[in-house]
Amino acid sequence: MQITCDHLLQHCAGLLQPERFKDYGPNGLQVQGKAQVRHIVTGVTASRALIEAAIADGADAILVHHGLFWRGMDGRVTGWLKERLRLLLAHDINLIAYHLPLDAHPTLGNNAQLGQRLGVVADGSFGEQELGLIGPCAFASAQALVDQVENALGRRATWISGAPEQPITRLAWCTGGAQGFFEAALAAGAQAFITGEISEPQAHLAREMGATFIAAGHHATERYGIAALGEHVAQALGLSHRFIEIANPA
Repeated sequence: MQITCDHLLQHCAGLLQPERFKDYGPNGLQVQGKAQVRHIVTGVTASRALIEAAIADGADAILVHHGLFWRGMDGRVTGWLKERLRLLLAHDINLIAYHLPLDAHPTLGNNAQLGQRLGVVADGSFGEQELGLIGPCAFASAQALVDQVENALGRRATWISGAPEQPITRLAWCTGGAQGFFEAALAAGAQAFITGEISEPQAHLAREMGATFIAAGHHATERYGIAALGEHVAQALGLSHRFIEIANPA
């Protein structure tokens, strides 16, 4: 079965409601390709490796979390950007990206999907545009929580705790580069916070506040939402779908 790309975009827009968010780049169609879509490939980032893999897989459209265009780019099509665009245009492939709308979706979103894998159900939100989630949990210590995170994501995490033996009963999380949400998570009542990255200030804050900060990888925490979106769209619209994992240690 095939549908129009416009139909696909309308379905995604209705589902994710991008107009609700102030974002760092354009959501929706970023590069126009063929009018009809039969097979979609999903991946975290519109890298050259993903685009080449999607071409080999016969994709008509690629759905990603991290697209090609971001606020502050100088607008020149050179180097890596030129090469990625060349591949998309040469093979007439649509590139569709959803950033914050995908983070925030209550069931398909990156944050919701990460919570599912950790076995934690959110009962509140916090932070910029209410993107972060918080909920009750039962971990005997920071190490027990880290073990759960590493087992769920299949990778080592960077972490620091100001109270490593203290039981954790309230967990906050926000995928990707949300280390700046740490203080808001603590203000919301969290004893531990999980995100993708850590910056220099968070180590000091964790120690001083007696809290736990876990950086589990930007890519690793954000690979589940786009796969879930692809599966949902494929089933709803009668399309074929494949999620392609492009390894990234960040």
